Amino acid sequence: MPEKYKNQYKIESSRLAGYDYTQNGMYFVTICTKEREEFFGTIKDGKIELSEIGKIVENFWQEIPKHFTSVILDEYVIMPNHLHGIVEINNDKSVETQFIACDGVPNANSNCRDAINRVSTGDTLKTGGITGDHNPMLNPGSLSKMMRWYKGRCAFEIRKQLNPITFAWQPRFYDHIIRNEISLNKIREYIQTNPEMWERDRNNVENLWM
Repeated sequence: MPEKYKNQYKIESSRLAGYDYTQNGMYFVTICTKEREEFFGTIKDGKIELSEIGKIVENFWQEIPKHFTSVILDEYVIMPNHLHGIVEINNDKSVETQFIACDGVPNANSNCRDAINRVSTGDTLKTGGITGDHNPMLNPGSLSKMMRWYKGRCAFEIRKQLNPITFAWQPRFYDHIIRNEISLNKIREYIQTNPEMWERDRNNVENLWM
């Protein structure tokens, strides 16, 4: 559960010390709005109805692979005040050969990919300080760099298109390294059913982090 600072919840940096966030792997990411303000839409009958801001947020999420070519997007959901998504980093040039969808056609959004074989579970601790050669803010292919671009791009476009709306993200983001197929499928199910759990979760911040 996030800690409180000045009686407000904040997301502490959850990046694993020494872990290379540019390497091949799958990551469960959660990003919240500032003060958990419900900018992105409303939940009706267990489904999200996106606002104009929510549509912008979804559009730029889908554009991430255009700007970070090693990225493949998996399941995601836009909620009224946060976003959950699974991001895969695959640095292999021939990404299409790494997976086949259920129908036999390569598909970056397929749930039939064998992710377990591409998630590093080895010892990733390195010398040279906490981040070593993999400072997340310096490496253009890192998860942190990617999320920083995404949050900044969304905020800029929202303020430009919907002025005078004052929009802001909560600082930082939450991530979880997905290490096996069981965990991957559990998180996919959590994302898919998240809208149905909205009334339970909306006033219970601890439920956002599974």
